[in-house]
Amino acid sequence: MKKSMIAGIFLSVAMVPVAYADKHGSKYDDLGSCYKAAVAKFPGKVTSVRGELENGKVQYELDITGNDGKSHEVECDAKTGKIVESESEVAGNDPAFTSKAKISYDAAVKAALAKYPGAVVNTEYEVESDGVAYEFDIVTKDGKTLEVEVDAVTGKVGEAEEVLYQIGS
Repeated sequence: MKKSMIAGIFLSVAMVPVAYADKHGSKYDDLGSCYKAAVAKFPGKVTSVRGELENGKVQYELDITGNDGKSHEVECDAKTGKIVESESEVAGNDPAFTSKAKISYDAAVKAALAKYPGAVVNTEYEVESDGVAYEFDIVTKDGKTLEVEVDAVTGKVGEAEEVLYQIGS
């Protein structure tokens, strides 16, 4: 019974971006295509799913603990279910991150909050195909959660993604 209840909650919450998209005149695929593409690329266990709004487009973000023990983040276009970006998540002291990062954590937080005022509630350290980045979840004064990436080499603050929901840790 517990598994069926969790599955029901998961499916209900996963429909939030679909409902948002339908309200705005777009037809979106279900989460299934994204899930299949993500675990095909990174076999393992999906530990969390987010619905996000980036530049007016709905997308899904899946965190996967790979069978090899590594952590991956996969973003998919909600309309097509295709992967648009993937990156590895590492510890803040991982040499894959620290050997390339030139911007300190404190400087990155300061830059992110200067552009998107609020409170940092979570930090991830990302290793991407084109470099390394800090990824912050920032809760704004109006209660929205934004995902903000700061390039750990240049300090450039990227555009925020609004988190619509999250299931899992």
